[in-house]
Amino acid sequence: MAQEHSFASPGPAGLAALAVACFAFGAVFLGKVALEGLPILAAWLVGGGIVQYTVAVMELKDHNITGGNVFLFFAAFFMFGAALSVFAKFMMIKFGMKPAAHIEGWTWMAGAAFLTLVTPAYAKSTSILFFAVILIDVALWCIVGLDSGWYGDPAVFKPIVAWTLIIAGWIGVYLAGAITCNTVYGKPVFFVPKPLVK
Repeated sequence: MAQEHSFASPGPAGLAALAVACFAFGAVFLGKVALEGLPILAAWLVGGGIVQYTVAVMELKDHNITGGNVFLFFAAFFMFGAALSVFAKFMMIKFGMKPAAHIEGWTWMAGAAFLTLVTPAYAKSTSILFFAVILIDVALWCIVGLDSGWYGDPAVFKPIVAWTLIIAGWIGVYLAGAITCNTVYGKPVFFVPKPLVK
C-alpha cells in the first residue's frame, strides 16, 4: 500500500482516528459518558479530524477517490462537525437551554446516504474493511432515526449504534496495525482478508 504514495500511506493513522470516534460514540450511546465528558469528547474529535483531513488530502493527491473522499467527509462531519455539535449541546445544557438535536437527524441522513452509496467501492478493498463500512452504515441509519425522531426506540437502537461502532472501531485498529506491520516487514505479519471484488 505504501508504494502507491509519494509519501508513506497515512491510511493506518486514519483508521486509528476512526476508531477513536467509534469507541467514543459507542460509549455515548451506551450511556457511559456524563455531561461533563462532552467537552473532552469534543477535544478528541478535533484531534481525529486533523488526522483524517491529512489522510484525505494525501489519498486524494494519490488518486484514491474512495478513501480520499470518505476520509474528507468524515473529517468534516464525523469529527469536526460532531465536535462542534457536542460542545454546543454541552454549553446549551449548561446554560439551561434544550438543544433541538432533531436537526442532526436530517444532517446525518446525508452522511448515512453518502456512505451507503460509496460502500460498494469498498468491496475492492479488504473484505474486513468492507464489513466495517457496512457496520458504520447501520449505525448512521440508526442515528438518523433516533435523532430525527422518525423511528427507533432508543432502548433498542442505542445499543445497536454503540456496538456496531465499537466493532467497526476494533476493525480499524486491527487494520491500522496490520497495514503498518505488513508494510514494514514486506510480508503478511497480520492476516488481512482479500477483497470481495478484484
